Amino acid sequence: MTFLTDMEIASQVEMRPIKDVAHALELHEDDYDLYGKYKAKLNAFELEKMQDRPDGKLILVTAITPTPAGEGKTTTSVGLSDGLSKIGKKPMLALREPSLGPVFGMKGGAAGGGYAQVVPMEDINLHFTGDFHAISAANNLLAALLDNHIHHGNALQIDSRRITWKRVVDMNDRQLRHIVSGLHGKVNGVPREDGFDITVASEIMAILCLANGIVDLKGKIRQIIVGYNYQGEPVTAGDLKAEGALTALLKEAIHPNLVQTLEHTPALIHGGPFANIAHGCNSVLATKMALKYADYTVTEAGFGADLGAEKFIDIKCRLADIKPDAVVLVATIRALKMHGGVGKAELEPENVAAVLAGLPNLEKHLANMQEVVGLPVVVAINKYPTDTVAELKAVEEACQERGVDVVLSEVWEKGGDGAIALAEKVVELAERPNDFRFAYELEDSIEEKLTKIVQKVYGGAQVTLTPSARRELLELERLGFAQYPICMAKTQYSLSDNPTLIGAPKDFTVTIRQLKVSAGAGFIVALTGNIMTMPGLPKSPAAERIDVDAQGVVSGLF
Repeated sequence: MTFLTDMEIASQVEMRPIKDVAHALELHEDDYDLYGKYKAKLNAFELEKMQDRPDGKLILVTAITPTPAGEGKTTTSVGLSDGLSKIGKKPMLALREPSLGPVFGMKGGAAGGGYAQVVPMEDINLHFTGDFHAISAANNLLAALLDNHIHHGNALQIDSRRITWKRVVDMNDRQLRHIVSGLHGKVNGVPREDGFDITVASEIMAILCLANGIVDLKGKIRQIIVGYNYQGEPVTAGDLKAEGALTALLKEAIHPNLVQTLEHTPALIHGGPFANIAHGCNSVLATKMALKYADYTVTEAGFGADLGAEKFIDIKCRLADIKPDAVVLVATIRALKMHGGVGKAELEPENVAAVLAGLPNLEKHLANMQEVVGLPVVVAINKYPTDTVAELKAVEEACQERGVDVVLSEVWEKGGDGAIALAEKVVELAERPNDFRFAYELEDSIEEKLTKIVQKVYGGAQVTLTPSARRELLELERLGFAQYPICMAKTQYSLSDNPTLIGAPKDFTVTIRQLKVSAGAGFIVALTGNIMTMPGLPKSPAAERIDVDAQGVVSGLF
């Protein structure tokens, strides 16, 4: 059986002019700026005028631990929003933007799939409205100002051995992880060790996503720590007089991007990918605006619930003063089989035993949502043609034991029609009272926060800090950052910091090898295991299969 590609499906759907989508939201022309016919930026300043409007319900879509078999978190989010529309609700999506790194590396696109997509998908997956380029430019301007300051006499006495600010590029490029810059004489700067991160790991990305407006954005940028002076005290972007210029570069990027699903449900796509090395949530402004415009806001956080959902709750909800009303936990039979020990090439035959062996991973994520953060949850099984009745029944029975409903999601094949049952369940859950809480308290010490995340969310035994991380912890406490929340940088492929430990491992130790503060964003980044903030391309990157024809039609974006 052959299926249309995502690109082919998207190209067959007639999009509505984005002005019509905006009109359905009761927006006036002054409330948005057009980026062509099918994209617009909503004016974030309008949020202040809507403070008296009641918020709609907030639905968080998360997933089990990802596998190469796929889970379909974005696809489910899109389909659910269309399903809510089908049952007479007024929904809106609030999604993260794709990064070019994985688009050309592992994924070949991140705009949903099948008949549950956001469009124009090729624009969204590529340059979109230029937000990531603006973030890269702002990040690298700060790096240039920093090195220029050192070149021209270094009045701030910046210790070039303790510069923490890296340059960025929105591409997976391992060649740039560790470099030496400033070579070939005095006119080319001061030689030092340097390196690049991927754009989505930039603190600028987190600041853009966590800012409540342009004034708040500038204030957060001012607080960015770029390095330390010879006395061991932090040097900030404010010390370099950089905040105004960086904010000027970001003045358009701060406004959320309005597009539509294949079924014309409005979608705000703005910032925030990569919950394995960054905070992994779309912007506060996009989420808050959606809550004002819609009855139900469907949003997602990156990777599994141990990463994206934990950061959504412990970082974003804290800083934005919002809380979810219900959670959708996405799983596939295929992924459960992989967690049960089956290889990717052996997923098609029925294997109930493998499903049962993989269920502990699902159960751990359910326990996190129910017991750790106190939210009602429904499991959405993203259906594949190879799923059997017996395999689905095994999942349903396991979830019933936890008092959790399982709903079959067929959005890839049927769009919104395939999510009607899921939408009805979400509406039911969102009306229930919940006992929302955080995984840790801000008053906890840094080590206590790390330990609570590892023990309560990951299911591990303890954390251990390398000697250098221990020194960094003491330094952060000395500088007054102990009350900040934690942003864990951890492999997405395991609940532990070891990507080979699939399923639901227990009694493991998570090694913290580095602690650094993102003072502008307002959190501490903890790097675990071998996680890297600049990924590399695989042996056969998706870029090899992406092409464009004589008419400018792109192919290969899945």
